[in-house]
Amino acid sequence: MKLIDNITYYFLTGISLVLRKLSLKNQLIISQHIASILFHYIPKRKSIAVNNIKIAFPEKSYKWINNTLKNCYKFLSFNFIQFLAFPESTNSIKIQINGQEELDKAFEKDKGVILISAHFGAWEILGYWLGINNYPLRGVAQRQTNKGANKFFEEKRQLSGIKHVYRKVGMDVLYNVLNENKMLGLVSDQDAKSKGIFVNFFNKPASTHKGAAIFHLNTKSPMIFGVCIQTGFQEYKIELIPVSTVDNTIEKITQEHTRTLEKIIKQYPEQNFWFHNRWKTSPK
Repeated sequence: MKLIDNITYYFLTGISLVLRKLSLKNQLIISQHIASILFHYIPKRKSIAVNNIKIAFPEKSYKWINNTLKNCYKFLSFNFIQFLAFPESTNSIKIQINGQEELDKAFEKDKGVILISAHFGAWEILGYWLGINNYPLRGVAQRQTNKGANKFFEEKRQLSGIKHVYRKVGMDVLYNVLNENKMLGLVSDQDAKSKGIFVNFFNKPASTHKGAAIFHLNTKSPMIFGVCIQTGFQEYKIELIPVSTVDNTIEKITQEHTRTLEKIIKQYPEQNFWFHNRWKTSPK
């Protein structure tokens, strides 16, 4: 690794060691200070987030949008601090599981499982729960430009048994995950540019990754939509929802899991990652 990569790795490791020794109360205080600084003084991507929330909730007032965004900063900051403080940060959490029986039934088909998730809620807690319960998750991830940061994040997730499969490794590697009856984790909530398929998302066409649907059509692997919702302090709810594939087309399957995500975002808007330009690509 380059010097900057090594510096990043040891800096993150050092911050992690400090946070792991702090109480939850102090972790929360730190995260709220970070959220306040980001909200008030770091404008990068804030305008994108405001615009996205306006598109999703056009009937809401400026005050509601502003409060939602402020709470989003608080939510994301605390969850990132919790990730840095892993594994000690999970010692006192309570997790309610809805749909575990559906996940187990999916694995019984011996075709692997396609897990579709999003940058929503406490996604690291979702991976943590799957890992410690011995579900063989192989999450498809974008390799970080900074190799030090990439190494740090990978090591953190491996503590609970999660393994990364990086993009551009070759399709045969991804199909092997399913052929070995393991779980292929895909995040499908970001703009897919010209390679995506347009489906309705909050009443507006959104270019959406179609990989999950293609994997299903080629393998018949069952599809599960999964998210982790924070319901209270150190309290979480994991939702594991089968994705209907009765209408076996790429567009209809993609629309189905996108609709599920939209429904959940409407209930917990402050837990969505609004900072990505979701509707950047427009239909021609």
